[in-house]
Amino acid sequence: MFAKEKIDQVLESYDDFRIAAICSHSALQIFNGAKQHGIKTIGICTERFRELYESFPYAKPDEFIMVDDYSRIPVDELVEKQSILIPHGSLVEYTGDSIEELAIPIFGNRGSLVYEKSRTKMFKWMEDSGLRIPRILKPDEIDGPAIVKLPGAKGGRGYLVVNSPEEYYSKFKESDKTMIQEFIVGVRAYAHYFHSFDGNAGYKTSYGKVELMGMDRRMETNADEIARQLSVGANIPISFTVMGNQALVVRESLLPQYMEMGRGVCDSSKELFGGIHGPFCIETIITEDLDIYAFEISARIVAGTNILETPYSLFTHGKDYTTGMRIAEELKDAFNRKKLAEITY
Repeated sequence: MFAKEKIDQVLESYDDFRIAAICSHSALQIFNGAKQHGIKTIGICTERFRELYESFPYAKPDEFIMVDDYSRIPVDELVEKQSILIPHGSLVEYTGDSIEELAIPIFGNRGSLVYEKSRTKMFKWMEDSGLRIPRILKPDEIDGPAIVKLPGAKGGRGYLVVNSPEEYYSKFKESDKTMIQEFIVGVRAYAHYFHSFDGNAGYKTSYGKVELMGMDRRMETNADEIARQLSVGANIPISFTVMGNQALVVRESLLPQYMEMGRGVCDSSKELFGGIHGPFCIETIITEDLDIYAFEISARIVAGTNILETPYSLFTHGKDYTTGMRIAEELKDAFNRKKLAEITY
C-alpha cells in the first residue's frame, strides 16, 4: 500500500483542489455535487463516452483528461492539477490491485477498498461489525440454493445459483476464485451511509457520526423478470446483472437496526484499518420474519445513490441532498479547516 505519509506530502503541495473521477458509474452525480459547492472537476474519460458527459451541462466535468483505458489513471497529471480522486465501482473494477499504489490523494481510506476487494477481509469486517450474514460455504458444503459470486465490482455479472456440489463443479473449476453464499430468500435493500469525523447529524460512532443517506433496490436483468419468463415457458438461466436501481423506503421500525449496522461497520473499521470515511453501502436482504442479513459491504459510493427520491437525506439535511453533494461538502469543509489529510488516503 502506498505510504500515507507520501500522500500527505502531496496534499501539502496543494493550494487548492479539484475533484476527479472516472467518467462512469456515479460520475454525473459526483460532478454535479461538486458544481453545487463551487468545486472544479476533472473527468477521466475515453473518447467513446465524452459526448455523453458533455450532454449534461449541470453534471459535466469542467475539464476532461482523455485516456485509452480506464485502468491507466493519469496520476502525474492529476496531481499536477491538484486533484483528489473519488473512488466508485468502476475505479475499483478497472484498477484492481493497483489502486493500493496510486500516488494520488483518494477521498476516504483506500484501506477500506482493500477490505472490499478481499472476500476474506470483507467477511472478517462484517463479523466484527456484528452483522447477521449468510453462511459462507465450501463447494462440498452446498446443501441447498447457494449463490456463487466472482471477485470484483462486476454489478452482479456472472453470478450463478447452484443447488449441489455436483452443479457447482459442472460450472466452475477448482482454480476459479469464487465465493459461495447461502441463498437467502427475501427483499434486497441497499442502505447508503456517509461517515464523517465532524458530522452534525446521524448516529454517533467511536470517532464521528454516520448518516443514512438513502436506500435502493437493484434491478437485475432476468432475475427480476422471472415470473414473466416462467409464464411463457421460457427456460433461461437466471442472471443477476444489474441494469438500474429503484428507490426504497423501509418500514420505520427497521431503521434502528440499520443505524446500528452502520455504526457497527464504522466502529469495526476503526479497529481493522484505521476507519472508514465518506460513503459506503451495506447490502442486505430482509426476510419474511423481518430478519436483516448483510451479504456485502461496498466501501465507497454506490450507483444506487443516483436515485434522488428517498427521504433520508432530506430528514438529515433539511433538503434533498445527494451523496455527490455530501462528498463535495466534506472535502470543501476539510480544505478550509486544513484537514484534508484526515479524510484522504
